[in-house]
Amino acid sequence: MKILTVIGARPQFIKAAVVTRAIQAVNMERGNPPGKENIEEITVHTGQHYDYDMDRIFFLELGLREPGYHLGIGSASHGEQTGRMLQGIEEVLLREGPDVVIVYGDTNSTLAGALAACKLHFPVAHVEAGLRSYNRNMPEEINRVIVDHVSSFLFCPTKNAVTNLKKEGIIDGDVAVAHVGDVMYDSVLYNLEIAKEKSEILRELGLRANDRSPSSPDYALVTLHRAENTDNPQRLRNIFEALDEVSQEMVVIFPLHPRTKKTIEGLGIKGKGKNLRLIGPVSYFDMLLLERDARVILTDSGGVQKEAFWLGVPCITLREETEWAETVECGWNRLAGADTRRIINAVHEALGPQQSPSSGKGKAIYGDGRAGERIVALLLSRISGNPH
Repeated sequence: MKILTVIGARPQFIKAAVVTRAIQAVNMERGNPPGKENIEEITVHTGQHYDYDMDRIFFLELGLREPGYHLGIGSASHGEQTGRMLQGIEEVLLREGPDVVIVYGDTNSTLAGALAACKLHFPVAHVEAGLRSYNRNMPEEINRVIVDHVSSFLFCPTKNAVTNLKKEGIIDGDVAVAHVGDVMYDSVLYNLEIAKEKSEILRELGLRANDRSPSSPDYALVTLHRAENTDNPQRLRNIFEALDEVSQEMVVIFPLHPRTKKTIEGLGIKGKGKNLRLIGPVSYFDMLLLERDARVILTDSGGVQKEAFWLGVPCITLREETEWAETVECGWNRLAGADTRRIINAVHEALGPQQSPSSGKGKAIYGDGRAGERIVALLLSRISGNPH
C-alpha cells in the first residue's frame, strides 16, 4: 500500500508523526526488507509553516524523515495559498499514484490535499474528522466541513465527532467512518517522558516545576494564533489588557506565533504588565513542559485545549466556541472570548478553591493512546492494491 501524506503546519507534524510511527511498526513486524515494505509512505510538505521554530525543529524532535516533496508555498491569501498548493499536490499525485491520501486537521494544506486527491479520484483519509465549532466565520470550519464531505475514510477522535457527521448525512457504510481516538493523545503519552529528559525550557526561563502545592510558583501560559483574534485589533487589545492584569498576580509566559508578533508590532501593542513575558515560538517538547507546569493556560488553539485537559491544567479558551466541547462539558475548560473582564474572571475561577474536576476522563473521551495503530490497521484492511 502506498500512502501519500500531506502536511504543512505545526500541529500536523505532531499528528503525522503518530501515524508514521504506526506505519513503521507494521513494516518492522512483517520483516520486509527496505524497498519492499508493506506500507510505503511519501510525505508532501506544503510549506505553509516555514519558520525554523514552527517547522524544522519539529521534524528533528519528532524524528520525522525528510519530506519526499517540499512545495515551499509559504504565506499568502487563502485563495492564492490554497491554489498554489492544489497545483503542487496534483503534480505529485499524478507522479506517485498513491492508494490513499492522508490529510490532517483543518488547515489550507488539509483542504488542498483533499481537493486535489478527490478530483483525481484518489481516496482521501481525514484524520480528526467530524469536528465542528458551528462558526462559519472560521476558515478552519469551512476547511473541515468540505474535507469531511469529500473523504472516503473519516477517522474521528471522539464519539461527538461521529455524531456530527451523522447529522450531515455522513455515515459508516457509504464511506468508512471510525471512532479511533485522538492521535494527539497518543503523542502526549509517547512524548511527555522524552520532553522531561530533553527540554531545558523551565531552567532557561527561570521557572520551577509546579507540584500543585499551595506554595508552588504560579505562571500562566498563553498561545494565540487564530485569525479571529490576530486579525481583529480590538480583540487583541482586549486580550492584552487582560494579560496585563493577570501578570500583576503571576508570571505570564507568551510564546508568540509569527502572525501574532507581526500584528502586534504593526498595531503598536505592547504588554504593559510587569510579569508579562513575550518570547519566541517554542519546540514541541518545550511546549509540553510549559503546559504541564502552568497553573492555568489561556489559548485559542484546539490542540492546546486538549493538552491542558490531559495534563490536568485549567484552560481558558479565548474564543466564543470550541470544537472540543467535551473539555467544556466536563468543567475543565472555560470559554471567555476576547472580553477582558470575562478572561480575568475565568482565570480567578480556574485558580479558586472550587477547582475543575480531574481530567482523568481523558482516556475515556479521547481513546487509549492507540489511535495511530487503529488508523493504519483500518487502511490496511480496506485497501488492497493500487487502482490507479
